[in-house]
Amino acid sequence: MKKQINFNYAFLFYDVGEKRVQKVFKICKKYLSHYQYSVFRGEITPSNLISLKNDLKKIICNDEDFVCIIKLKNDNVFGEEIIGNKKNSTGEDLII
Repeated sequence: MKKQINFNYAFLFYDVGEKRVQKVFKICKKYLSHYQYSVFRGEITPSNLISLKNDLKKIICNDEDFVCIIKLKNDNVFGEEIIGNKKNSTGEDLII
């Protein structure tokens, strides 16, 4: 039996219809930290990840909307490099 991997950190970005933008934004803000425009990231428990996806599925239109969730085991497995105007300092700069 394959062991289930628990993901504890996520990046989420979306492109959804104008009518649903505010609802999707509110749902994402409930579970993750707002990073920039339609991008969120942060620590998330496996059960909250399931809840986030379920909440989004109730709002989005599968034929028109796009939501991508990149799941990671923790926040130490990626490097971040920003080029250009870094509008908001999040205190989450990571150097590996």
